[in-house]
Amino acid sequence: MENLKKYTLFILIFLTFSDISAQKELLSAGPMLGYSEMKEVMIWVQTTKPAEIKILYTNVANSNEKNWTNTVNTTKEDAFTAHLIADIVEPGQKYDYELYINNKKIERPYKLQFQTLPIWEWRTDPPEFSFAAGSGAYINETQYDRPGTPYGGDYQIFENILSKNPDFMIWAGDNVYLREADWNSRTGILHRYTHDRSTPEMQALLASVHNYAIWDDHDFGPNDSDGSFWNKNETLNAFKLFWANPSYGVGDIKGAITFFNWGDCDFLMLDNRFYRTPDNRKTEKGTQLGKEQIEWLKNSLVYSHANFKFVVIGGQFLNTSGFYETYSNYSFAEERAEIIEFIQKEKIENVIFITGDRHSSEVNVLKRANCPTIYDITISPFTSHHATASEKEVNSLRVAGSLINQRNFATFNISGKYKERIISINFFDSNGKEIYKYSIKKETPADYFVK
Repeated sequence: MENLKKYTLFILIFLTFSDISAQKELLSAGPMLGYSEMKEVMIWVQTTKPAEIKILYTNVANSNEKNWTNTVNTTKEDAFTAHLIADIVEPGQKYDYELYINNKKIERPYKLQFQTLPIWEWRTDPPEFSFAAGSGAYINETQYDRPGTPYGGDYQIFENILSKNPDFMIWAGDNVYLREADWNSRTGILHRYTHDRSTPEMQALLASVHNYAIWDDHDFGPNDSDGSFWNKNETLNAFKLFWANPSYGVGDIKGAITFFNWGDCDFLMLDNRFYRTPDNRKTEKGTQLGKEQIEWLKNSLVYSHANFKFVVIGGQFLNTSGFYETYSNYSFAEERAEIIEFIQKEKIENVIFITGDRHSSEVNVLKRANCPTIYDITISPFTSHHATASEKEVNSLRVAGSLINQRNFATFNISGKYKERIISINFFDSNGKEIYKYSIKKETPADYFVK
């Protein structure tokens, strides 16, 4: 009888651990934090096969305050992805959360915690916060990569981004690199996203830092692709499945476009591919954004009351060199000039572009008498091949000494009293070592008007 009890106990323990192991094998990637608002947060998860997903979240300040997200049954049709909403939350709080697959808690070896935005306006100075940014995340997959030296590497960069403790992360395009085997089929596109999103070094970063994304050519379609790409609706569908942005388009404008606010900063996330004319078209004015998106950008900048207005777009905006897909090249220079003139004539202060694409980083600044200063902070690449820019490249707006030709990322720390806000920008290499730093003070008309 005693032996029978021991055997029964052994079987129960074995079955329990086998069941837990089986549930862990159902997790493909995530959980990943998406957007954060005062009354709502989105969390993303992907499984390997159909499963029931939900999240239990607990207010860190009150452990008795526990709530569940909606429950999602993942399907092959949606690449087994789930978008879960925590909607019983209060502003300015932190919440620990737990992932459940098929009603079994899945333990993760890192912190699972999200935050909601605080109510500060009319009450206090804006909160201090920080975010990380960059572009160009190439994850090797030998059978589909170019022959020769691997194009991607240094995946520890994602662990080192997390070590800087940002509140959120901006993925500024080329977040995946679609290959020849991928972009012409839904199966290939979803394979690429699934393969890259499951990168082990990314998981802890995704789980505790809120993520916002745009795209550029490599997650939109082939290299240097434009609005003529026949399968762009399918790549947009994949973008929607794998990111947890506040929206996918604004108003009636379709695309990888969205907006969010954090503290005293607005973030206008633009799509420079869906409406883009071909780089080499010669018979009419070229556009990267399309008329409707440009009008939305202009109106949003005028309406914004934010201390800093960040415009996030895949390719460089200010660079004057006319190389590669900078806004000053091909037939896009006129549209670039239109946007610059608008910002300056409307006297819109503190506009900062965050850009990628170039496989190098740099700071560009446009200063003109009696006009607000415009900044362009280029951050690239995370893990793809580095170094295309040269100190000899004729770019009249580059800040001397700011060019970085290696894998890197940047953090932005916004601090100070309401009228004295300052942004401290720090660039780091793949191992988290500081390479370069730059700061931007909140500008007022008194700073740029010549008396």
